[in-house]
Amino acid sequence: FVVTDASVREQIRKWYASKWLAPGRLKSRALVDRVHGVYIPYWTFDAQVVCPWHAEAGHYYYTTETYQEGGRTRTRQVRHVRWVPASGQIEHFFDDEPVPGTRGVSHALLTQVEPFPTKDLKPYDTAFLAGFVVEHYQVVLFDAAKRSEDAMHAKLTAMCAAQIPGDTYRNLQIRPAYSAQTFKHILVPVWLLTYNFGAKAYQVVVNGVTGRMAGDYPKSFWKIARASA
Repeated sequence: FVVTDASVREQIRKWYASKWLAPGRLKSRALVDRVHGVYIPYWTFDAQVVCPWHAEAGHYYYTTETYQEGGRTRTRQVRHVRWVPASGQIEHFFDDEPVPGTRGVSHALLTQVEPFPTKDLKPYDTAFLAGFVVEHYQVVLFDAAKRSEDAMHAKLTAMCAAQIPGDTYRNLQIRPAYSAQTFKHILVPVWLLTYNFGAKAYQVVVNGVTGRMAGDYPKSFWKIARASA
C-alpha cells in the first residue's frame, strides 16, 4: 500500500459529494468508516504472439448524381465503397495481462482502477500483509487463462484492424500463434468500501498504489425525474 487510508477516506467523501444524483441520506451516512485495506489475488499472463490477418479494405469514392426537387434539377455527392483484399501480420508481446482472482469484488470496478504497477512487485513477505485482509483465490488457473486469452484476442483484433488500409473494412480474420506463455499469481493492494442501500449492495474500489478510484452508488429517482423534466 502506498496510498494511506486517511487520504482514501477524504477522496471518497469528495467523490460522494460530487454525485448530486445520490440520495441525500446516503451522503449523511458515515460510509467511510467501512473502508478496509484488502490484498486482492490476481493472475497475470505473458505471451509472445505472431498474428497474421486478412480482411477486405474499403476505400470510399464519390459520384455525382442529379435529382429533381421543387421543379429544379439538383446534384448531390453519393458515397460508394471499393473493396479490395488486404492482409498483414503483427507481432506483439503481452506482458502481465491481468485477470482478477476474486469473485467478491466487482471485476468491472477493478478494471477501472487498473493498472497495478507490476514492475514494482515485491517477493511475498507476510510483513506486507500485517493489518490487512488477504483474500484467497476464487478463480482457478484454467478459467483465468481462458479469460486472459479472450482479452488478448480482443486486443489483437483491434491491433490488426488498425493496420487495415483504406477508410473502412469488413470480414477481418486473425490467426494468432502464441508462444513463451507464462503466468504468475500476485496480490494487489486495494482499498474497499462495501455497503448496502435499500436491498442492493454497492462497492467503491481504490487502487492502493496509484489512488485511482471507481465506484457504484444509488441514484435518487426524484432527482433523476427533476433532471429529466
